Amino acid sequence: MGEARLSLSFCVLGSGSKGNCTLLALHHPRKPRYFLIDCGLSMRATAQRLAPLGIGIEHLSAILLTHLDGDHYQQNWIKRIRRHDIPVFLHLRHRTLALRSGLDGRHINLFREPFHLGEDTRIEPLMLAHDDIGSTGFIIEHRGARLGWATDLGRITPSLLERFVNLHALAIESNYDPGMQIASDRPLFLKRRIMGGAGHLANDQSLDAVIQIDRRSALTHVVTLHLSQQCNHPRIVERLYAQRAPHLLRQLTVAHQQRPTPVLDVPGDDHQAHPSGASTRRGDQLAMF
Repeated sequence: MGEARLSLSFCVLGSGSKGNCTLLALHHPRKPRYFLIDCGLSMRATAQRLAPLGIGIEHLSAILLTHLDGDHYQQNWIKRIRRHDIPVFLHLRHRTLALRSGLDGRHINLFREPFHLGEDTRIEPLMLAHDDIGSTGFIIEHRGARLGWATDLGRITPSLLERFVNLHALAIESNYDPGMQIASDRPLFLKRRIMGGAGHLANDQSLDAVIQIDRRSALTHVVTLHLSQQCNHPRIVERLYAQRAPHLLRQLTVAHQQRPTPVLDVPGDDHQAHPSGASTRRGDQLAMF
């Protein structure tokens, strides 16, 4: 699909407990602008995964942070943020942690309400239940396309379902299989944290939300994020979709920790709202922006 017909594109560079980072391209008539959602991969890994796309750290317009856990924000990014003067957008709740981490206040852009990145990009944040301080979900709206983003959340709230409507793409956590979690040798306190409503989202909880969101959206892509390496597997997620939501299998991309997803193109309301792929994608093939 040619760039002139696109509203936005995104590529999950890596997602899991060892690091989360996604490249977001907002398309314009002349050239796209590039953003990161989280910077939880090392500088080296991020640069290596951006290189096949012809993009470097110096091309980034900003970084959006969901929260400041070490797998979503690595402090070794601070020097590069200063060198390239990259704005970092984060929720007001996370300001103190950001400053304590060494992030320069001159680069911090705080939000609590919806805000704009340029004239035609609106970011609507929503707080998600995760540990004590929470994480931030996003609705990213650009030139008629709406992308919903939710990871590191312990439960699906009515507020999320009320606001995740009329989406064209959805990226949502699908962290663990409950049976594998219970049977694992993880400490009991960790299991309770993960499964207690303020930790992470189970596969069935995630799919329940996806099904409800899909009813009020026109999803071209559904991306599952943050799969546990110990208590989950892509095939488990794919089987669950095949059993409960086979109509979404063509839209499904399972993000991986070790390799990027394909570049996922998202048209707006005025373009075709059906995926062109014919099978589930696991992130072993890249297309150029």
